[in-house]
Amino acid sequence: MSFTVTRRIEIDAGHRIMTHGSKCRHMHGHRYAVEATAEAAAVHGSGEQTGMVVDFGFLKGAMVEVIDTPCDHGFIAAAADDDLLAMFAPGEAAAWTARVRDAVEAEGFLLTEDTRLATKLYVVPFQPTAECLARHWFERLAPLVLRRSGGLARLSALTVWETPNCRADYRP
Repeated sequence: MSFTVTRRIEIDAGHRIMTHGSKCRHMHGHRYAVEATAEAAAVHGSGEQTGMVVDFGFLKGAMVEVIDTPCDHGFIAAAADDDLLAMFAPGEAAAWTARVRDAVEAEGFLLTEDTRLATKLYVVPFQPTAECLARHWFERLAPLVLRRSGGLARLSALTVWETPNCRADYRP
């Protein structure tokens, strides 16, 4: 037996899937809904989270930090998408893109507004599909949930709704 709690947030972001054989290779946007599910065998027996797996307010705050703040009203791009990155480059594209790729390689992602139009850009080392974003955001959120719950709860799933009819789930 276990308990689960799920928190949902929504963001608006653009992306493109550069190798897609159809319309998703074009720049477009989504109203993403993201659900994080935490699981525990028992609820907290004492303290500020008494009776909880993990506080919903904390889960929302962590999702805002990891997903909303860097990605909402921005563009999510693959580090390998040369043509797209060149459009965002504030100056000489090759040098800027090299710096972006170095940062992505070192950190696993890059959030920057150092772009041609001071546009928020979130660069990742993979195609920004719903499936890959679900895994990426899961891996960034999981340690926060474990730490906040004192080891009682673990993030068990992350769901990314790309449209009201299409979702991707990641469960390790």
